[in-house]
Order: sequence, then structure tokens, then C-alpha cells
Amino acid sequence: MNNEHLRLFVRIAVTQNISMAGNELGLSPPVASMHINKLEEALGVKLIHRTTRKVSLTEEGREFLPHAEDVLNAVDSAKASVGAGSFTPQGTIRVTAPSSFARMHIVPALKAFVEKYPELKVDLRQSDSIVDMVEGGFDIAIRNASLNDSTLVARKLTRDHRIICASPEYIKEYGEPSTPQDLLNHQCINLIGIDSWLFNTPEGLKKIKAKGAIRIDNGESTRDACIDGAGLTLCSIWCAYKALKKGQLVQVLKDYPVESDTAIWAVYPSSRLLAPKVRAFIDYFKEYYGDKPYWEE
Repeated sequence: MNNEHLRLFVRIAVTQNISMAGNELGLSPPVASMHINKLEEALGVKLIHRTTRKVSLTEEGREFLPHAEDVLNAVDSAKASVGAGSFTPQGTIRVTAPSSFARMHIVPALKAFVEKYPELKVDLRQSDSIVDMVEGGFDIAIRNASLNDSTLVARKLTRDHRIICASPEYIKEYGEPSTPQDLLNHQCINLIGIDSWLFNTPEGLKKIKAKGAIRIDNGESTRDACIDGAGLTLCSIWCAYKALKKGQLVQVLKDYPVESDTAIWAVYPSSRLLAPKVRAFIDYFKEYYGDKPYWEE
């Protein structure tokens, strides 16, 4: 049984696309199809269903997948133990990330990343929607929302600390809230998807349903509306830090910290076989951000 055929099969299971998986391994579509045919012939079973749009694993393919991963892990571990083999990240890594975070904190690091790994290409898709990783053929998704999909593995890259912000002009005109309850008397700019703001208070957790005339589905736009004096808003420091340093925004309700379990996560399909390119991306950005990210300095 050819290990490269197994490696191709595992990538097809992730991407659900023979051509895409083959391209990652330097194979043309006809050669990739031929390799899968040979693997199926060697096993005597059909491993994948082929359609005009995508491929999916058969029941036998799903049962075979963890064994294929075990074989490849064993081979890679054996090579690593004697310093053999090439584990240089290569091919194309497909990443999906929230638009604002990607623009501010991923794109500026890509030049140094590809210089460090010259055999690796990055395909970055920016979207504020939670995409289906398998359907989209993504290797990694960067997320800063709660994680509910048990089929994904999550690695924390860094923390996502959130605060309540206002512009100096807004405070001058409308005053500064002293307690979370005071927010009910203020205009609040809501990020769509976050309907309530949760605070730590001496009496315990306090949930406030912030109200206002403006709701926006993008963090940077919410921040900019706050800078313009349209109201107070809940904002991640990674998004607001430049405006805070310039004095365009100020933090309010410092004595009542926002309660949040959010973080910046790298998630990937729950395969036990972690490709070198995925490991390289995660390790690089985990070190790039650090436990205390530069936007909190």
C-alpha cells in the first residue's frame, strides 16, 4: 500500500475535492484520480463517492480514514525519530478568518510568514460568516466567537479582551455611565449577534440588553460609529486599540469588566493527522500574538 496514496486520501477527506487535494501534493487531477483508483483496487473497496460538484467518503472510506491517519502518523514519527524525511511546510494553506481581524492582524504578518516558509502559499478568505470548513475545503478557520462544533479541534492563539468604549465628544455631550444599569439611558451601538452585554459587578454577573438606533454586522464599522459619537459600544481591544491610543475612544465602566469567554482560536477538522503547513501556521501566529498580544501593550 502506497503511503502517498494514503496521504492523498486523507487530504481528499478534508477538502472533499480530488483536484484540490492533488494540487496540494503536486499532483495533476488525472494523476490524483489514478492514485485513488489504485488505492481502492488495493483495498478491494470503494472509498469515495464522486459527483460533478464534490466527493464524499463512503461508509468504508469513513471507517478506513482513522487507520490511514494512524499509518501516516507512524511513518512521520519514525522518520522524525532519526531525522529523516522532509517536514518543510509546502503547498497551499486555505484559511478563513473574520474580515476585521484578518485585515488588522493577519494580513500584516503574511509577508514574514511566507518568507519564513517559501514553499508555502496562503489562500486567505475574509468573511464574518461562520463557514463550513469541510464544504469550503479550508485547512484552518480563525474564530473569535464561541465554539460549538464538536467536529473541530481548537487551538487558542491569544486572548480577546473586550471593553465598553465611547468617544470623548459623546461623553462631553451625554455624560459617562457610572454603572452598567446606566447604559439603559444611553445610545448603544450593537454588533449584530451580540444582543446583551454581561458585566462583573460586586453583586455578581449583570446582563444588560443594550439599546440604540444603530446595529452593524462589522466590528470596525461599529468602532468607527462609536468614534463618530453615535453611542457607546462593546469592542474588542484588538479592534479599538489604535483609537484608544489616539484618544479617539476612551474606556468606560472600568470598575465593571465585561464578562466574556471569547478568545482568538485556530480551528481545524478533527483529523489526528495535522499537516505540517497547518502546524506551521498555528505555531507562527501563536508566537506572533503571544499570551499578551501587542494590541494590549
